[in-house]
Amino acid sequence: MLGTPKGLRLQIGIFGRRNVGKSSLLNAVTRQAVSIVSETAGTTTDPVEKAMELQPLGPVLFVDTAGVDDVGALGELRVAKTMKVVERTDLAILVTDDWQDYESRLLELFAGRKTPVIVAANKSDARVPGSVEAKARLAGANRVVGVSALTRAGLDDLRQGIIAAAPDEYLNAPSLMGDLIAAGEMAILVVPIDIEAPKGRLILPQVQTLRNILDQNAYAMVVKERELADALSRLSRPPALVITDSQEFMKVVAEVPASIPVTGFSILFARFKGDLGELVRGAAAIDRLRPGDRVLVAEACAHHPTGEDIGRVKIPRWLEQFVGGKLDVVVKAGCDYPDDIAGFKLIVHCGACVWNRRQMLSRIEQARASGVAITNYGLTIAHSLGILERALSPFPYAREMYREEVDRSPKAEVRRLGGE
Repeated sequence: MLGTPKGLRLQIGIFGRRNVGKSSLLNAVTRQAVSIVSETAGTTTDPVEKAMELQPLGPVLFVDTAGVDDVGALGELRVAKTMKVVERTDLAILVTDDWQDYESRLLELFAGRKTPVIVAANKSDARVPGSVEAKARLAGANRVVGVSALTRAGLDDLRQGIIAAAPDEYLNAPSLMGDLIAAGEMAILVVPIDIEAPKGRLILPQVQTLRNILDQNAYAMVVKERELADALSRLSRPPALVITDSQEFMKVVAEVPASIPVTGFSILFARFKGDLGELVRGAAAIDRLRPGDRVLVAEACAHHPTGEDIGRVKIPRWLEQFVGGKLDVVVKAGCDYPDDIAGFKLIVHCGACVWNRRQMLSRIEQARASGVAITNYGLTIAHSLGILERALSPFPYAREMYREEVDRSPKAEVRRLGGE
C-alpha cells in the first residue's frame, strides 16, 4: 500500500441540487480540477472521489455526487448512486445557492442518520450577503458557512468547519489491536498462502493488523498454518494472542493451548469496522436457520471468485452442513445490495476491510430495522464449527453475550430436553 486506504479516511460527502456549485467547490477546496465543471445541469453523473490530507484530521476523502434533483430515467439512477454515498458519509457538506425543499429534506435525512452537516451557502459573490445563510439556519442548520467557489471566499472557514464537525465516532473509533496487545508483547499471525491469496502480497486485514501491532510497540511472528505448531514450540514464553485466517480456525484452535487467546482477522474487523455485539448476536441466530431459508452473503468488494470461493462456496456449504439441508443463498458484491432485505433470515457479511466504519454500520442498522440477523464471515465460520466461544476469548463482553444468545436458541432447548 502506498497511501492510507480510503476505508480509514474521514469520508466527506458533497451533496445538493444540480448546478449549485458542488464540483466547483470540490475543485476549490482541493486546489485541483478534480471534477468536470459545466453550466449544463447534471454534468456529474457518478460519484467523484478525491483523497487528500486535511490537518489536523489527517487523511480524508471528498466525494462529489450527482444532484438530488436530477430527472428522467438516467437521473433516477444518478440520484440512487448519490443515496449510496449517504450510507458511507462521515460528514456531509450540503451545498446550496437558494434554500429549497430539497435542502430541507437532505438536512432531515442527515439528522436522522446522526451525520454532522455543514451547509455551504455558495455563490456569496453573486447574491445578497447572508440571505441563503439565514434561510438555512431557519430550517434548522446549525453549521452554516458562506462561500464562493469562484473567488474562494470563505474556504478557510469551511475547512475549519470540517475540522470542528468531524464526528466523535471517527476521531475515537474502536482500536484494531490497541487494547489487545501491550508494548513488548508478541502476537502470532497465521496467514495461509493458497490459491485465494493475492500473488506477491498479503490481504488488507493482515497488513493493517500487522501495522497496528507495530504501532503498539509490540511485535509479530507471521507463519503459515503448517508452521504454527513448530513456531509455538520455539518460543521461550507464550504469545499474547494468536490471530488466524478464519478458514484455519479448527487447525489453529487445536494447536494453540487454551491459555492463549485466539481470534480471527475477520472477528477483529467485526469490531473495528462494525458492531461486534450485534454481529455476535447474528452468529447465534444461525441456530434458528432451517433448510430452505434465504441467506444473503454480502461482500464489500468485487473480486474474481475461485473454485472454492469463501463467500460463494465454503460458507454456504458450512451453513448447510450445520442446518442439515439446502439453503436459498443469494450472493451480492460491492454496492449491489438489495433494497429490500426483509425476506432474508440471515445476512452474512464480509469483514468490510475496504469500507469505512460508517458504511458497515449503515448496513447493520438496515438489517436491524428490517428485523434480519446480520453477522460476518469469521463469526459464521467459527459458530458453524462450534468454536466461536474460543474465538471470542480476547473479547469477554462479546463472549458472554454469545453465551446468553446461544442459551436462548432452539438448539439449546433441545439439549436441555435431552434431544440430539
